[in-house]
Amino acid sequence: MENQTLGKILIIDDNEDLLFAAKMLLKKHAKEVIIEKDPRRIPFLINNNSFDVILLDMNFREDTTSGKEGFYWLSQIKEIDPKAVVILITAFGDVEMAVQALKEGATDFILKPWQNEKLLATLHSAIKLKESYNEVDKLQRKQKALQTDLKKPYADIIGSSASMKNIFSIIDKVAQTDANVLILGENGTGKELIARAIHDRSLRKDEIFVGVDMGAITETLFESELFGHKRGAFTDAKDDRAGRFEVADKGTLFLDEIGNLSMPLQSKLLTVLQKREVTRIGTNKPIPVDIRLICATNMPVHEMVQDNTFRQDLLYRINTVEIFLPPLRERHDDIPQLANHFLKQYSQKYRKNFSSFTPSAMELLQRYPWPGNIRELQHAIERAIIMAEGDQLDSRDFFFLSAKPASEKVQATATLNLDDMERTTIQRAIDKNGGNISKAAKELGLTRASLYRRLEKYGL
Repeated sequence: MENQTLGKILIIDDNEDLLFAAKMLLKKHAKEVIIEKDPRRIPFLINNNSFDVILLDMNFREDTTSGKEGFYWLSQIKEIDPKAVVILITAFGDVEMAVQALKEGATDFILKPWQNEKLLATLHSAIKLKESYNEVDKLQRKQKALQTDLKKPYADIIGSSASMKNIFSIIDKVAQTDANVLILGENGTGKELIARAIHDRSLRKDEIFVGVDMGAITETLFESELFGHKRGAFTDAKDDRAGRFEVADKGTLFLDEIGNLSMPLQSKLLTVLQKREVTRIGTNKPIPVDIRLICATNMPVHEMVQDNTFRQDLLYRINTVEIFLPPLRERHDDIPQLANHFLKQYSQKYRKNFSSFTPSAMELLQRYPWPGNIRELQHAIERAIIMAEGDQLDSRDFFFLSAKPASEKVQATATLNLDDMERTTIQRAIDKNGGNISKAAKELGLTRASLYRRLEKYGL
């Protein structure tokens, strides 16, 4: 809007007539004009507001000519907010004082009584500078996040089993929407890879993907990491910092291990998701954010809701669409494809000439239950390549795996224990239906939600 092109302005001057006149002039052109005659309130005002431009008198009652008070308060403003755009005003201006003011961080210098057109022109120039500061800051943070993101190893999802084809189908359907997605699965199954695949196929694919390991963030740093902080908000807050929600604006935010959050932190997260805005620590200014949310966890969140350790309203908010990623022991058909992918990757990395696996090696890899899932398979092949010689990996190169035949696993559950029998029955139904949860649930006479709860209960 034309009458709000100057944003939010703070004017500090001990002349109340001047303050009133300036406010009457500028309120037609600014979103908000705040006036203050006592410079001692400057720290409070700046710490609790975000101003686009600050007009600061150089000479107050205690010092009407030298400008020392103005320079002192300029330094205080810059210490609180190094990117503050400050225009100094004085009735006793000269070139020497103007140069000194600019050297000490002022954006411009204006004499009073001013001409209205001159003041407006100066403010418009200052606003453009402030906008460029904000844009540069945002771009720098996005660039930093992108560079960190690019350093992470990324490969497309590998798998052609029935369960993976079902997941590909879900991704295709959900990616083009902005629906919140919850990915469930054991550690090492590739939940982040699924999240990236959704982002890469979404309408936000040209924007940033920001991943956050919620399990690695302490309670004390939660708000700072996710919502950001203002310089000086707490002991270690040496600079203004945008939180992960701000950095992910217009892109995708991936919250991994969300099941690890305490109830108080779940409440704070829910508030932000409901309002779609964040407030940096040390400010009262809400910042709107536009993100696509994807969450993941290896914890049984549905059971946690029943145990009152996970908020039901938060679960409703994050799982518009739910994807269950099966463990590798249920994806035997995908093991050769995954193994050959890692063989090629680490042969190149370590400058080795391995081209294939011997039949005994592949048999071992398919027989082993992989409690650590794809991540364990990846590390096992990397370790074997480092230590082995020749051009094929043999079963002897995987001596460190205590392989257990799949048949042993079935026999171990062949008991009269009801939990073991239920686990085995569910596993067989899933295998029979190629990993299709809906079909397996129908055959078992369960709802999808009930089957998911049992999958989490038994770690399937």
